[in-house]
Amino acid sequence: MSRHQLAPRPAVRWTIVIVVGAIFLVPIASMMGFTLRGVNGALTLDHWTGIGDPANVGAYRPIWTGLGNSLVLAVVTVGIVLLLLAPTMVLITLRYPRLRRPFEFLCLLPISIPAIVLVVGLSPVYLTIGRSVGTGAWTLAFAYGVTVLPFAYRAIQSNLDAIDVKTLAEAARSLGAGWTNVLLRVLAPNLRVGLMAASLISVAVVLGEFTIASLLNRQNLQTALFVVSKQDPYVAVAFALLALLFAFLLLLAIGRVGRVAIRPVRRRARIKETS
Repeated sequence: MSRHQLAPRPAVRWTIVIVVGAIFLVPIASMMGFTLRGVNGALTLDHWTGIGDPANVGAYRPIWTGLGNSLVLAVVTVGIVLLLLAPTMVLITLRYPRLRRPFEFLCLLPISIPAIVLVVGLSPVYLTIGRSVGTGAWTLAFAYGVTVLPFAYRAIQSNLDAIDVKTLAEAARSLGAGWTNVLLRVLAPNLRVGLMAASLISVAVVLGEFTIASLLNRQNLQTALFVVSKQDPYVAVAFALLALLFAFLLLLAIGRVGRVAIRPVRRRARIKETS
């Protein structure tokens, strides 16, 4: 049976697209309708225009503070992924292939542990962190580094499996390159799709996290939205929509980067086939 015979028919594909699209769009449309609802039930943009009103600066200050903290957390978390996780995965692939399965199990384990359980285990750790480096919101990045492990690991590992890491590293070493140049100038460009995907997914996870920040008494975007929602639920929902839009744009960026990186590979493959 050919691949075309196994593919679903156009009617089935469109049905799946419509159903999945409705699952995502109906709640978003409801949120948008809620933000456009006036006091008397009429449609209005007052809730959206009120975001930029100087008179509401004090009321919405927690959101801007939480957004700034979340952006700092996103940068630090991405740094953990790129500077700790990615080099460790490359090292295991090159030198310790037998450790891949245990390491994979450890990286995927956080996805099966509820966030509240993680907080119970991390609470004594954060007591020590608070005494050592303070209780700033950026310290949440250590917990978020654990939370994003399953997603970042899959994104990077799929890219590692798609290239011959050992051959590239050995070729660079035979030409006199040091391990720093091998990692930064040889392997990193070939892993840019996986690294970019891991980074963008990490940012999306950090911007949407609430439980850990709330239980550890730190302020980020989601906890700030919860606080403001008690005073003005319309604006809180509006900012939640903007956060969803930003996450959606991140996913589009992942797909765009992937397509741009795959085209040269396919072009070279066609050239080899025709030659």
